[in-house]
Amino acid sequence: MDRLTSMELFVAVAELGTLNKAAEKLDISNAAATRHITSLENRLNVRLIERTTRRLSLTTIGIEYYKKCKDLLSEIDQAESSISSAAVEPEGTVTITSSISFAIMHITPLIPKFNKLYPKIKINLIGANRYQDIIDSNIDIAIRTREFEPDSNLTIRKLATTHRILAASYDYIKRKGKPKTIEELQDHDILLYSHANNPRILSLSKDNEIKNFALNPIMETNDGQIVRSAALNGAGILIQPLYIIYQDIVEGRLIPILTDWKLPELNVNIAFQSRQFMPIKNRLFIDFLIEDFKNKEYERYWSSIQ
Repeated sequence: MDRLTSMELFVAVAELGTLNKAAEKLDISNAAATRHITSLENRLNVRLIERTTRRLSLTTIGIEYYKKCKDLLSEIDQAESSISSAAVEPEGTVTITSSISFAIMHITPLIPKFNKLYPKIKINLIGANRYQDIIDSNIDIAIRTREFEPDSNLTIRKLATTHRILAASYDYIKRKGKPKTIEELQDHDILLYSHANNPRILSLSKDNEIKNFALNPIMETNDGQIVRSAALNGAGILIQPLYIIYQDIVEGRLIPILTDWKLPELNVNIAFQSRQFMPIKNRLFIDFLIEDFKNKEYERYWSSIQ
Protein backbone atom coordinates (compact mmCIF):
# COMPACT_ATOMS: atom_id res chain seq x y z
CA MET A 1 0.00 0.00 0.00
CA ASP A 2 1.08 3.58 -0.61
CA ARG A 3 2.57 4.74 2.69
CA LEU A 4 1.89 8.44 2.14
CA THR A 5 -1.77 7.82 1.27
CA SER A 6 -2.12 5.64 4.39
CA MET A 7 -0.71 8.47 6.54
CA GLU A 8 -2.98 11.05 4.90
CA LEU A 9 -5.98 8.80 5.47
CA PHE A 10 -5.05 8.19 9.10
CA VAL A 11 -4.80 11.95 9.73
CA ALA A 12 -8.19 12.48 8.06
CA VAL A 13 -9.75 9.73 10.21
CA ALA A 14 -8.32 11.34 13.34
CA GLU A 15 -9.69 14.76 12.42
CA LEU A 16 -13.05 13.76 10.92
CA GLY A 17 -13.84 10.93 13.32
CA THR A 18 -15.17 8.44 10.75
CA LEU A 19 -13.64 6.27 8.07
CA ASN A 20 -16.39 7.16 5.60
CA LYS A 21 -15.71 10.90 5.75
CA ALA A 22 -11.97 10.32 5.56
CA ALA A 23 -12.40 8.08 2.50
CA GLU A 24 -14.63 10.68 0.87
CA LYS A 25 -12.06 13.43 1.50
CA LEU A 26 -9.32 11.40 -0.20
CA ASP A 27 -11.72 10.25 -2.94
CA ILE A 28 -11.21 6.54 -2.30
CA SER A 29 -13.66 3.74 -1.51
CA ASN A 30 -14.50 2.65 2.04
CA ALA A 31 -13.00 -0.76 1.31
CA ALA A 32 -9.75 0.81 0.14
CA ALA A 33 -9.70 3.04 3.22
CA THR A 34 -10.13 0.02 5.49
CA ARG A 35 -7.25 -1.76 3.75
CA HIS A 36 -4.99 1.29 4.20
CA ILE A 37 -5.64 1.49 7.94
CA THR A 38 -5.21 -2.26 8.39
CA SER A 39 -1.96 -2.21 6.40
CA LEU A 40 -0.69 0.74 8.46
CA GLU A 41 -1.39 -0.99 11.79
CA ASN A 42 0.12 -4.26 10.57
CA ARG A 43 3.28 -2.52 9.39
CA LEU A 44 3.69 -0.67 12.69
CA ASN A 45 2.49 -3.70 14.69
CA VAL A 46 0.33 -1.49 16.93
CA ARG A 47 -3.34 -0.57 17.22
CA LEU A 48 -3.84 3.05 16.22
CA ILE A 49 -7.63 3.27 16.24
CA GLU A 50 -10.29 2.01 18.63
CA ARG A 51 -13.38 1.06 16.66
CA THR A 52 -16.96 1.32 18.01
CA THR A 53 -20.26 1.06 16.21
CA ARG A 54 -20.70 4.85 16.23
CA ARG A 55 -17.27 6.46 16.10
CA LEU A 56 -13.58 5.83 15.79
CA SER A 57 -11.11 7.13 18.36
CA LEU A 58 -7.34 7.11 18.54
CA THR A 59 -5.39 5.00 20.97
CA THR A 60 -2.70 6.67 23.07
CA ILE A 61 -0.01 5.60 20.63
CA GLY A 62 -2.36 6.57 17.79
CA ILE A 63 -2.43 10.15 19.12
CA GLU A 64 1.37 10.30 19.11
CA TYR A 65 1.52 8.88 15.62
CA TYR A 66 -1.13 11.39 14.47
CA LYS A 67 1.03 14.31 15.67
CA LYS A 68 4.10 12.99 13.84
CA CYS A 69 2.11 12.33 10.66
CA LYS A 70 0.58 15.81 10.82
CA ASP A 71 4.01 17.44 11.12
CA LEU A 72 5.45 15.35 8.30
CA LEU A 73 2.56 16.02 5.94
CA SER A 74 2.81 19.71 6.75
CA GLU A 75 6.50 19.69 5.75
CA ILE A 76 5.64 17.93 2.49
CA ASP A 77 2.95 20.54 1.75
CA GLN A 78 5.43 23.34 2.41
CA ALA A 79 8.02 21.72 0.14
CA GLU A 80 5.53 21.37 -2.71
CA SER A 81 4.27 24.90 -2.16
CA SER A 82 7.86 26.17 -2.34
CA ILE A 83 8.43 24.35 -5.64
CA SER A 84 5.16 25.68 -7.06
CA SER A 85 6.12 29.21 -6.03
CA ALA A 86 9.48 28.81 -7.73
CA ALA A 87 7.66 27.84 -10.92
CA VAL A 88 5.61 31.04 -10.72
CA GLU A 89 8.57 33.20 -9.71
CA PRO A 90 11.67 31.17 -10.61
CA GLU A 91 14.65 31.33 -8.30
CA GLY A 92 17.93 29.62 -7.61
CA THR A 93 21.40 29.58 -9.16
CA VAL A 94 22.22 28.63 -12.75
CA THR A 95 25.78 27.35 -13.09
CA ILE A 96 27.12 27.99 -16.60
CA THR A 97 30.49 27.20 -18.12
CA SER A 98 31.96 28.46 -21.37
CA SER A 99 35.24 29.60 -22.80
CA ILE A 100 36.47 32.83 -21.25
CA SER A 101 36.04 34.63 -24.60
CA PHE A 102 32.43 33.49 -25.01
CA ALA A 103 31.65 34.40 -21.40
CA ILE A 104 33.06 37.91 -21.85
CA MET A 105 31.47 38.61 -25.23
CA HIS A 106 28.16 36.77 -25.19
CA ILE A 107 27.09 35.95 -21.62
CA THR A 108 28.13 38.76 -19.29
CA PRO A 109 26.43 41.44 -21.46
CA LEU A 110 23.12 39.58 -21.03
CA ILE A 111 23.20 39.25 -17.25
CA PRO A 112 21.75 42.71 -16.37
CA LYS A 113 18.74 42.23 -18.66
CA PHE A 114 18.20 38.63 -17.51
CA ASN A 115 18.48 39.68 -13.88
CA LYS A 116 15.90 42.40 -14.44
CA LEU A 117 13.44 39.84 -15.82
CA TYR A 118 14.21 37.18 -13.20
CA PRO A 119 15.64 38.90 -10.11
CA LYS A 120 15.63 35.74 -7.98
CA ILE A 121 17.79 33.74 -10.43
CA LYS A 122 21.52 34.08 -9.80
CA ILE A 123 24.25 33.27 -12.33
CA ASN A 124 27.38 31.30 -11.45
CA LEU A 125 29.60 31.72 -14.53
CA ILE A 126 32.68 29.51 -14.83
CA GLY A 127 35.18 30.50 -17.52
CA ALA A 128 37.03 27.40 -18.68
CA ASN A 129 38.80 26.82 -21.97
CA ARG A 130 38.81 23.05 -21.47
CA TYR A 131 35.43 21.34 -21.41
CA GLN A 132 34.45 20.17 -17.95
CA ASP A 133 32.36 17.13 -17.11
CA ILE A 134 28.88 18.57 -16.63
CA ILE A 135 27.61 15.92 -14.23
CA ASP A 136 30.70 15.61 -12.03
CA SER A 137 31.13 19.39 -11.84
CA ASN A 138 27.43 20.11 -11.08
CA ILE A 139 27.13 22.32 -14.15
CA ASP A 140 23.67 23.22 -15.44
CA ILE A 141 24.60 24.61 -18.86
CA ALA A 142 27.77 24.35 -20.93
CA ILE A 143 28.59 26.33 -24.09
CA ARG A 144 30.79 24.33 -26.44
CA THR A 145 32.36 25.32 -29.75
CA ARG A 146 33.37 22.30 -31.79
CA GLU A 147 33.61 20.98 -35.33
CA PHE A 148 31.39 18.11 -34.16
CA GLU A 149 29.80 17.04 -30.87
CA PRO A 150 30.72 13.49 -29.83
CA ASP A 151 27.97 11.09 -28.81
CA SER A 152 27.12 11.40 -25.15
CA ASN A 153 24.25 11.34 -22.69
CA LEU A 154 23.96 15.11 -22.92
CA THR A 155 21.23 17.03 -24.68
CA ILE A 156 22.59 19.41 -27.31
CA ARG A 157 20.91 22.52 -28.73
CA LYS A 158 22.67 24.30 -31.54
CA LEU A 159 23.12 28.02 -30.92
CA ALA A 160 24.91 29.05 -34.11
CA THR A 161 27.45 28.07 -36.74
CA THR A 162 30.65 30.04 -37.14
CA HIS A 163 34.13 29.51 -38.54
CA ARG A 164 37.71 30.43 -37.76
CA ILE A 165 39.72 32.82 -39.88
CA LEU A 166 43.29 34.09 -40.02
CA ALA A 167 43.73 37.77 -39.21
CA ALA A 168 46.36 40.30 -38.18
CA SER A 169 46.58 43.97 -37.30
CA TYR A 170 47.37 46.71 -39.79
CA ASP A 171 50.66 47.39 -38.01
CA TYR A 172 51.74 43.76 -38.39
CA ILE A 173 50.82 43.63 -42.09
CA LYS A 174 52.62 46.93 -42.69
CA ARG A 175 55.73 45.50 -41.03
CA LYS A 176 55.72 41.91 -42.34
CA GLY A 177 53.44 41.97 -45.35
CA LYS A 178 50.23 40.08 -46.05
CA PRO A 179 50.61 36.42 -47.07
CA LYS A 180 48.95 35.63 -50.40
CA THR A 181 49.43 31.85 -50.32
CA ILE A 182 49.33 29.23 -47.60
CA GLU A 183 53.01 28.48 -48.16
CA GLU A 184 53.94 32.08 -47.36
CA LEU A 185 52.66 31.55 -43.79
CA GLN A 186 55.99 29.88 -42.99
CA ASP A 187 57.61 33.32 -43.13
CA HIS A 188 55.13 34.84 -40.68
CA ASP A 189 54.65 34.99 -36.91
CA ILE A 190 51.81 32.72 -35.86
CA LEU A 191 49.92 33.15 -32.59
CA LEU A 192 48.54 29.78 -31.51
CA TYR A 193 45.50 28.96 -29.39
CA SER A 194 46.48 25.62 -27.88
CA HIS A 195 42.96 24.32 -27.10
CA ALA A 196 41.82 24.31 -30.71
CA ASN A 197 41.17 20.94 -32.33
CA ASN A 198 44.56 19.66 -33.60
CA PRO A 199 46.01 23.16 -33.08
CA ARG A 200 49.35 22.73 -34.87
CA ILE A 201 47.80 21.65 -38.17
CA LEU A 202 45.92 24.20 -40.25
CA SER A 203 43.45 22.41 -42.52
CA LEU A 204 42.16 24.73 -45.25
CA SER A 205 39.90 24.08 -48.22
CA LYS A 206 39.04 25.86 -51.45
CA ASP A 207 36.60 24.33 -53.91
CA ASN A 208 37.60 20.65 -53.88
CA GLU A 209 41.17 21.26 -52.79
CA ILE A 210 42.33 20.68 -49.20
CA LYS A 211 45.71 21.75 -47.85
CA ASN A 212 47.21 20.96 -44.45
CA PHE A 213 49.83 23.34 -43.14
CA ALA A 214 51.99 22.63 -40.07
CA LEU A 215 52.20 25.65 -37.78
CA ASN A 216 55.37 26.76 -36.00
CA PRO A 217 54.07 29.46 -33.65
CA ILE A 218 56.11 32.21 -32.03
CA MET A 219 53.59 32.28 -29.18
CA GLU A 220 51.22 29.67 -27.76
CA THR A 221 48.51 30.24 -25.15
CA ASN A 222 45.47 28.47 -23.70
CA ASP A 223 43.22 31.55 -23.83
CA GLY A 224 41.57 33.21 -26.83
CA GLN A 225 41.65 36.68 -25.28
CA ILE A 226 45.43 36.50 -24.90
CA VAL A 227 45.78 35.52 -28.57
CA ARG A 228 43.46 38.39 -29.53
CA SER A 229 45.35 40.91 -27.42
CA ALA A 230 48.68 39.84 -28.92
CA ALA A 231 47.31 40.18 -32.46
CA LEU A 232 45.78 43.60 -31.74
CA ASN A 233 49.22 44.70 -30.54
CA GLY A 234 50.87 43.61 -33.79
CA ALA A 235 52.55 40.43 -32.52
CA GLY A 236 51.45 38.18 -35.38
CA ILE A 237 48.67 36.30 -37.18
CA LEU A 238 45.96 34.62 -35.13
CA ILE A 239 43.49 31.85 -36.04
CA GLN A 240 40.29 32.43 -34.08
CA PRO A 241 36.51 31.96 -34.39
CA LEU A 242 34.52 34.94 -35.60
CA TYR A 243 32.48 35.06 -32.40
CA ILE A 244 35.68 36.36 -30.79
CA ILE A 245 37.10 38.72 -33.45
CA TYR A 246 34.11 39.75 -35.61
CA GLN A 247 33.85 43.23 -34.11
CA ASP A 248 37.62 43.73 -34.42
CA ILE A 249 37.37 42.98 -38.13
CA VAL A 250 34.29 45.17 -38.71
CA GLU A 251 35.96 48.09 -36.93
CA GLY A 252 39.28 47.59 -38.74
CA ARG A 253 41.43 46.53 -35.81
CA LEU A 254 42.13 43.19 -37.46
CA ILE A 255 42.38 42.40 -41.19
CA PRO A 256 41.34 38.97 -42.56
CA ILE A 257 44.05 36.95 -44.34
CA LEU A 258 43.77 34.24 -47.03
CA THR A 259 39.98 34.62 -47.16
CA ASP A 260 39.72 32.50 -50.32
CA TRP A 261 40.65 29.48 -48.15
CA LYS A 262 38.20 28.17 -45.55
CA LEU A 263 38.76 26.49 -42.20
CA PRO A 264 36.22 23.88 -40.93
CA GLU A 265 32.95 25.24 -39.59
CA LEU A 266 32.38 25.29 -35.86
CA ASN A 267 29.08 24.65 -34.10
CA VAL A 268 28.35 26.73 -31.03
CA ASN A 269 26.23 24.38 -28.91
CA ILE A 270 24.39 24.52 -25.61
CA ALA A 271 24.89 21.27 -23.69
CA PHE A 272 22.90 20.16 -20.63
CA GLN A 273 21.93 16.93 -18.91
CA SER A 274 18.33 16.32 -19.91
CA ARG A 275 15.16 18.03 -21.07
CA GLN A 276 13.09 15.91 -18.68
CA PHE A 277 12.47 17.62 -15.34
CA MET A 278 14.78 20.50 -16.30
CA PRO A 279 14.59 23.24 -13.63
CA ILE A 280 12.74 26.23 -14.98
CA LYS A 281 15.69 28.50 -14.11
CA ASN A 282 17.90 26.58 -16.55
CA ARG A 283 15.31 26.53 -19.31
CA LEU A 284 14.72 30.26 -18.96
CA PHE A 285 18.41 31.07 -19.42
CA ILE A 286 18.78 28.70 -22.38
CA ASP A 287 15.76 30.24 -24.11
CA PHE A 288 17.02 33.73 -23.29
CA LEU A 289 20.44 33.04 -24.84
CA ILE A 290 18.94 31.47 -27.97
CA GLU A 291 16.58 34.41 -28.41
CA ASP A 292 19.46 36.87 -28.06
CA PHE A 293 21.47 35.10 -30.78
CA LYS A 294 18.41 35.05 -33.01
CA ASN A 295 17.61 38.73 -32.51
CA LYS A 296 21.19 39.88 -33.07
CA GLU A 297 21.61 37.63 -36.14
CA TYR A 298 25.14 36.67 -35.19
CA GLU A 299 25.24 33.72 -37.58
CA ARG A 300 24.32 35.90 -40.58
CA TYR A 301 26.89 38.56 -39.73
CA TRP A 302 29.64 36.01 -39.11
CA SER A 303 28.97 34.34 -42.47
CA SER A 304 29.43 37.69 -44.21
CA ILE A 305 33.13 37.70 -43.34
CA GLN A 306 34.87 35.75 -46.08
